[in-house]
Amino acid sequence: MRAVVITDAALHVEERPTPAPGLGQVLVRVHAAGINAADLLQRAGFYPAPPGSPSDIPGLELMGVVEQLGDAVDEHWRGARVCAIVGGGAQATHVVVPVSHLLNVPDHVHDPHAGGFAEAFSTAYDALITQARVSAGDRVLISGAPGGVGTAAVQIARSRGAHVTAVVRQRLHVDALHDLGASEVITIDQLTDAGTFDVVLELIGAVHLEVAQHHLAPFARVVVLGVGGGATAQLDLRRVMTTRATVTGSTLRARTNAQKTELASLMRAEILPLWRSGTLHVPLAASFNLDDVAEAYDFFARPGKFGKVVLTMPDS
Repeated sequence: MRAVVITDAALHVEERPTPAPGLGQVLVRVHAAGINAADLLQRAGFYPAPPGSPSDIPGLELMGVVEQLGDAVDEHWRGARVCAIVGGGAQATHVVVPVSHLLNVPDHVHDPHAGGFAEAFSTAYDALITQARVSAGDRVLISGAPGGVGTAAVQIARSRGAHVTAVVRQRLHVDALHDLGASEVITIDQLTDAGTFDVVLELIGAVHLEVAQHHLAPFARVVVLGVGGGATAQLDLRRVMTTRATVTGSTLRARTNAQKTELASLMRAEILPLWRSGTLHVPLAASFNLDDVAEAYDFFARPGKFGKVVLTMPDS
């Protein structure tokens, strides 16, 4: 197989042995793989892969076709179009994935868009629904809304009947965010007049949370998913006490196989029907061929994108 390999913080495409699926696993021939902030951190040496995942091949999500079956895997999976989150190694032409983690890709969804679905929508679903319990009528504040997780979160929150306020750095994507379901789009300096929020999905970090904390409604739920804007924030604990707010955070990468299986089951039951119906979709900022991975990472690192950046794989 061919794979993106990190060597001394540089990216190369190399030949590697193709893995074989074991018990309860499948080998997926990858067609597209999303790029995420974690990949940039891993390249820089700050986010090592969890045990059991390749240490030098990045990539947390993939879309492809099931090519081989391991023991105890039903034959109906052979040839299926699927996507999945993994602990690493997705930016390669072949990846082994537990069958219990697979999500079926709807027929109408093109490969590059499907390549950016699993991580963004699983992350947003887990944060908004499993942890923050978003429901109809909630006022939801989403920082970093134009990004992959942000655009997924806007759609999921809106599908639950929430009032969604999307926070942007620059007003480049206002119309696009409204089209996804945002009720309003603001910059951080406009938060002063935005009222209070039942849920804050924090994708930026300290620079945003230090402002948003002053806009918590009673029993607000804050879920931290990103720290690009700073990992250390000053919280007014009196605000937390008087609002009886909860502050939590989440990552998916290091979760156990059983925990990822549980999340995939919830995604199949609650999110895939919306994807199949066209209610949810993946905005695509750009796609790059595997051999242009360095250019893809450079593009991903720039501000101003809307949606996902994915790598597409060469034909077999």
